[in-house]
Amino acid sequence: MLPPLEQVKSDLSLTTETLADELARAGQGTDVPAWNDTAWRVAAAAAVAHGVAPLLAGCSVWPAREWQDFLATQREHVELRQRRIADLLTRIDTRARDLGVPMMALKGSALHGLGIYVAGERPMADIDLLVRPEHADAAAAVLAGFGYEETYRQWKHVVFKPAGVRPATAFGEHRDTPINIELHTRIHERLPIRVVDVTSIVWAPDAVPGINPYPSSGALMTHLLLHAAGSICGRSLRLLHLHDMAQLSRRMRRAAWEPLWQGDEAPWWAYPPLRLVDRYFPGTVPRAVLQRLRRDTTPLLRTLSSRQTLTSTSCSHLWLHLLPGVEWVRTPGDLATLLLRRVRPSRESREERVDMLRTQAWLQGQEWVRQGHLRRVVTALTRPVPRMDTLYVVRGALAQGSQAFAP
Repeated sequence: MLPPLEQVKSDLSLTTETLADELARAGQGTDVPAWNDTAWRVAAAAAVAHGVAPLLAGCSVWPAREWQDFLATQREHVELRQRRIADLLTRIDTRARDLGVPMMALKGSALHGLGIYVAGERPMADIDLLVRPEHADAAAAVLAGFGYEETYRQWKHVVFKPAGVRPATAFGEHRDTPINIELHTRIHERLPIRVVDVTSIVWAPDAVPGINPYPSSGALMTHLLLHAAGSICGRSLRLLHLHDMAQLSRRMRRAAWEPLWQGDEAPWWAYPPLRLVDRYFPGTVPRAVLQRLRRDTTPLLRTLSSRQTLTSTSCSHLWLHLLPGVEWVRTPGDLATLLLRRVRPSRESREERVDMLRTQAWLQGQEWVRQGHLRRVVTALTRPVPRMDTLYVVRGALAQGSQAFAP
């Protein structure tokens, strides 16, 4: 049975911030939280939602047997699944070479390739691949050769899933979860109206057929920061995102950050995510870089960023936000467009919503998400509405057996 939503909200905030501190201390802390069993289960939900359960398995020293068993099991599943991902990437690389298709493996795949993570530490929801627009059809043919079919399109990418494979229904990471592939032809984010495109920075200019690395650590950091900015804008940041950037930053010299400023405009969007990295993983971001990015950002965003937390920018904040990303708008015209799209969604948004309802497990059987748009808006104006994705993972954690997580 789900506890009162106010309790869930409080437990999510408490456990999320505590897990972030535990990960940053990397095993140096010894204080065991005085949580009840419900809070421990919500902590498990937060660890899964933020993608850090396997990382915590390597550093959390809390002597709660069921908690440690949960973390160790999550790490085992991630390791087994990562082996499948690595094998698939090797086969895609070989086939892309044969067909003369240059590709780039993005984000998690690249971080693993650099040795920042070893198998079992970092979960990957899917494989992200970048190709030139003129190679998109050839890349789709490569994936089709491995039994993949296009499932749906979003404005950012095309999603391919293995044909005829049903998703695993287990709580958290599972070795048998199908490996989906997102095919990109651009690296861009809406923040929340204006599109920021960093493809020219990210794409390897000397790319050859097969899977290529990022041209530099600065190009990879640029992509991670933009992705995190889009996640903050949509209240979907993960602790894993911050950990990725902290780990990469530790390896970068001051000059390696320069690709951030090689775009058509100053990276006004990079300060909020990097400030959160500095807040939760102090000492990992060069002071000069943070100060330079602070000058580049807008005054409103600079001010509001100083108040942001992991909870407030992620699914750990339980209530839906009617205007997510409103603090990122840069002109009155952008604000008017955002308001209009909230009242009257575009055709593209409506089509994406239909695809989400069809393909996302956490939306199945939820009456709220199938109501009309105006009704949902009016409801959210009159009472707090919980996020369906958050409740899905919380319910999954609460349903895990009868043994308590608490010591």
